[in-house]
Amino acid sequence: MIKENQRILNQLNLLTDGVVILLAMSLAYGLRFLVFQGATNHMGGSTYISLGLVVIPLYLLIYTGFGLYESFRRKDFSEELGLIIKGNLLGIIILLTCLFIFKKIDLSRWTLVLFFVLNVSGTAAKRYIMRNILKSYRQKGYNIKHVILIGDGTLAQDYLHAVYKNKSLGFSILGYMSAHKSLKNLRYLGNYQQIYETLDLFNADEVVVALEADEFHLLPSIIASCEKSGTKLCVIPFYSKYMPSNPYMDEIDGIPLINMRRIPLDNLLNAMAKRLLDITGSLVLILLSSPLMLIAALGTKLSSPGPIIFTQERIGLNKKTFTMYKFRSMRVNGLEGIKWTTLDDPRKTKFGSFIRKFSIDELPQFFNVLKGDMSLVGPRPERPFFVEQFKEKIPLYMVKHQVRPGITGWAQINGFRGDTSIEKRIEHDIYYIENWDLLFDIRILFLTLFKGMVNGEKL
Repeated sequence: MIKENQRILNQLNLLTDGVVILLAMSLAYGLRFLVFQGATNHMGGSTYISLGLVVIPLYLLIYTGFGLYESFRRKDFSEELGLIIKGNLLGIIILLTCLFIFKKIDLSRWTLVLFFVLNVSGTAAKRYIMRNILKSYRQKGYNIKHVILIGDGTLAQDYLHAVYKNKSLGFSILGYMSAHKSLKNLRYLGNYQQIYETLDLFNADEVVVALEADEFHLLPSIIASCEKSGTKLCVIPFYSKYMPSNPYMDEIDGIPLINMRRIPLDNLLNAMAKRLLDITGSLVLILLSSPLMLIAALGTKLSSPGPIIFTQERIGLNKKTFTMYKFRSMRVNGLEGIKWTTLDDPRKTKFGSFIRKFSIDELPQFFNVLKGDMSLVGPRPERPFFVEQFKEKIPLYMVKHQVRPGITGWAQINGFRGDTSIEKRIEHDIYYIENWDLLFDIRILFLTLFKGMVNGEKL
């Protein structure tokens, strides 16, 4: 039933995605030539509708390649949105390339830009609505995936907690199997020797194996039982708490290797693309913000005696120290490297409080980006004194130093800056490091304009 429902959902997605593509092209033409009164020497609306019909198979093929017709039951909408944007970027690149080759240069470029925006927005909105409908549907007990749990230890209990917490995902636990009857409020289905017979009896949609380390030797026989009964199998490794959010599989001569800390920026092309964005972006931002920096420099000089630029040692890429620049927001004192800044810190000047509130004090860090000490986006760098403290207390704290530190970051736009939870900040930093791509950086930069510029305090 679940597989049949998924097929129906995939067919519905294919059909509605095609409709959205055609509507997006038609609306793009209407906006460009009827609303914004574009030039009249371009091709007529029928040509653009024909183009929309032609590109539907192309886009559906691209969406299939990006996995947009797989089940997103376990995945967050942001992941699906990222794939939609990537698919549309590839689609518009292929479309423009074909138009250039076939010399269809009289097509309106603004119409194609509008088509891209409308198609991304329309597809994302449609899938978001469908997600909410499916969640509501599952909460009422329909389209439920029936699961048998193998194991009764900490991993099994964590899995049960996650399923019960997220009922809208539509998982129903039929019961569990283990060496002994131990879990309360869940049906006991038998021991490990009875797995095949139990699977054959209950005809579950999926088996989730959550064995502890001392039970992992049972896995081969469990896999054999699932394959014999034709039941889908998922395994929670006993070392799962050490694994990244997106583990990367490698292999040497047929031997699989799990990379426990995959960092996309280790790839040379990715690193070059990010550095190009940093150089271009920092140059543009220096030019745009130069009048504001001049005002900030004068205000800092007049607010209190001392230098205009405040320099401070921070720990950056590969745990190397560098000098970070800021407009001075405090009176000159000897506690800069060992005392945390608070919201009502008496060391701050009135002008300093103002420029800190609007992040104006951090504008000189564009020069750090230009030099290569920092990136526009990345984990915020910390002072050596605090790094020595945090690395002993906060798990995975030092992982952040495997990429360049940034002026803004995923943690900062989610509200974790200044005197906030270091654990949560590191959690967001590691998510950024493991899930980096250029679109993620651009997304964070845009979000910074709305969520990251005005704050109570920061580092």
